[in-house]
Amino acid sequence: MPATPTGRTTDGIPTGTANGPVPCRVVVCRDCCCGSPKVTGVDHAAQTARLRAQVPVRVSACLDVCDQANVVVVLPSAAGRAAGARPVWLGLVNDRDATEDIAAWARAGGPGVAPLPDILDLYAITPPRRRTAS
Repeated sequence: MPATPTGRTTDGIPTGTANGPVPCRVVVCRDCCCGSPKVTGVDHAAQTARLRAQVPVRVSACLDVCDQANVVVVLPSAAGRAAGARPVWLGLVNDRDATEDIAAWARAGGPGVAPLPDILDLYAITPPRRRTAS
């Protein structure tokens, strides 16, 4: 879609800033399980801050996959969406290495722009709306 003078496509999606294109974004779940003392041994504030140091981060209420806490969703950038990418849901993100891998991938462009690192494939989960009954 063509960009408007406001720096957004005609459907309202940001296309860029004075510093360049809008990067992919990350959503972190921080509600009943994710980001709570129920998930022990994780500095949840540091995890969010580390991701926020690399790309824009939105904190969400429950994403309804509590059995996979901590959940992080990496949203594609405009370039990633143009390439056909969909959000990538990651679960059990409970260690620094996983957070670093997500931060590096998101900074490299994320879904549709940079290939998903093999290690992050181990964290990939199915979003709740796509689950099927067994």
